[in-house]
Amino acid sequence: MPLPLAPIAGLAMRYGAVALAGYVVARNVQKAPRDMRGDDAMDDVAEGLSARKGANALHGTARLKRVVRLGANGPGLEIDATSLARIKFRKV
Repeated sequence: MPLPLAPIAGLAMRYGAVALAGYVVARNVQKAPRDMRGDDAMDDVAEGLSARKGANALHGTARLKRVVRLGANGPGLEIDATSLARIKFRKV
């Protein structure tokens, strides 16, 4: 019984095109220098949400830090998401 290759070939071409596009993007992305001041500032943010209003600016921070495990004693993954925001208002 012959194996129909037409459906498999279409699927392989689609996945190949996605893989090629990902490869091209990965090769053309420039590496940014690491700014340790920014990393240190994000490490100092407390967990939870906070907002502060100044004279002409609104500052906000958010941090979520969780450990996700597969099973009771399985391998774990720590997720640490930090956000810093500043919105300035100025009359012109």
